Amino acid sequence: MLLGHMGGPFFARRDAGAWTVPKGEYDPAEPAWEAARREFREELGLEPPDGEAVPLGEVRQSGGKTVTAWAVEADLDPAAVVPGTFTMEWPPRSGRTGEFPELDRVEWFALDRAREVIVTAQAAFLDRLAEHSP
Repeated sequence: MLLGHMGGPFFARRDAGAWTVPKGEYDPAEPAWEAARREFREELGLEPPDGEAVPLGEVRQSGGKTVTAWAVEADLDPAAVVPGTFTMEWPPRSGRTGEFPELDRVEWFALDRAREVIVTAQAAFLDRLAEHSP
């Protein structure tokens, strides 16, 4: 499974719970599949792969965000990723802002290893993907 390590100073030294499927927010008027492909482009700087999309459903993360995911079999080179960026105040209450990558690295994981590092709520995606794997 392809996962991205969340960028920014808060996650810089974390591994467990700091890896995520590429995702983002979208307007309810935008179809979820189209939003997922757009967010893939924005977060990874690459065109999303073509192929059969396996729906992995939704999960609700502890912060309240609902994430919908699909799996597409592909051969993507993590070295080709050009992540999008975000701006935030850092350190907190310092008045200084910095620009950080949305994902500071991207890697392929076997399902067992992915389970050790993925955002807790997103582990359900791994279970659902395993149901579709040979």
